[in-house]
Amino acid sequence: MDVLISGAGLAGTALAYWLRHHGFTPTVVERAPRVRAGGGVAGLRGEALDVLDRMALLERIQQLNTRPGGAARADCDGSPHHLQILRGELIGLLYEATRQEVEYILGDSIATVEQDADGVRVTFERGRPRRFALVAGADGLHSGIRSLVFGPREWFVRHLGIYTATFSLPLDLGLPAGRLPSMPGKAADILSMRNNAEAHAVLHFISGPLAYDRDDVAQHKRIVAGQFAGEGGPIPRLLEEMSRAEDFFFDANAQVEMCHWSSGRVVLLGDAGYCAAQTSGLGASQALIGAYILAGELAVAGGEHAAAFAAYEREMRGFVAEHQQIGREGADRFFMGMPTQEAPDMIAAGTREMPRTHLVRLKDYAPSFAARWPP
Repeated sequence: MDVLISGAGLAGTALAYWLRHHGFTPTVVERAPRVRAGGGVAGLRGEALDVLDRMALLERIQQLNTRPGGAARADCDGSPHHLQILRGELIGLLYEATRQEVEYILGDSIATVEQDADGVRVTFERGRPRRFALVAGADGLHSGIRSLVFGPREWFVRHLGIYTATFSLPLDLGLPAGRLPSMPGKAADILSMRNNAEAHAVLHFISGPLAYDRDDVAQHKRIVAGQFAGEGGPIPRLLEEMSRAEDFFFDANAQVEMCHWSSGRVVLLGDAGYCAAQTSGLGASQALIGAYILAGELAVAGGEHAAAFAAYEREMRGFVAEHQQIGREGADRFFMGMPTQEAPDMIAAGTREMPRTHLVRLKDYAPSFAARWPP
């Protein structure tokens, strides 16, 4: 069974791995000319680490862990329960694990999708039309597949009022790690990683929905520079470094809320179907778990997509609902402190652990990997 995956991010490359593992034939189309780098830090917790262990990638990810001191938080038996890795590095590992057996179409995107009883006819912006048995949208918060098949963006995307930008810094700036002095409606962090061998900046600001071209990085940098213009201290130097950064990433903190994640032979996963927002710190884990479960359900159903998609939603719905609640709570707390909300209170999503109560509550929703989807 041929499956077209739109998007070569975390969800798309992980789904390609597991579909190939189960005997399907995945093809991944990515609109960027190369597999993307950047995107800041990805926090990996709980069942996501189980998925990576089953992919034989956990040891390598532990070596790339960015947490201060280079050590993972571990359970009493010594197994890690929380790791952090640069998102671009994680995508790179997944791409390397799949590229020999999975067809990647880079620099192209899906233009139209036409379903019939036997499959899906897909046209591309550049390549020739092709047919596939199924199509999976793993193309993120701004999913083109979601817009083509389910409806316009405004039907499903809930903006949480915060924008975030991340980029790497040279080590010779001499700036201490941590939160910079508070600014009205803004926050800036300098993150030290891997025993001070790397540094990253994370900038946040409050804003309603902004109109911009999501592929125009220069425009994104102008937006951030405009928001922080006039600020003192190290901010001008950070903006100067941002202008040169090649791994710059910028996006809204937003959630995707949908009644259904599938329509006929088309299914969504990761941020395309149920983004929890950066303020949850759980987007990467959710994408890996969703890819694992979706591929597993397709294998259990023998490729019968209707049954597989329904089972996938049943397994993931409660899990996703809890993650999205954490994302909303994180956004609400982000700039708490002063009555005028001028003092930021939380650091960048994925750089601070969830409250322990949330880790406990998530156990009630976590999928069981015991038997249903054998490794």
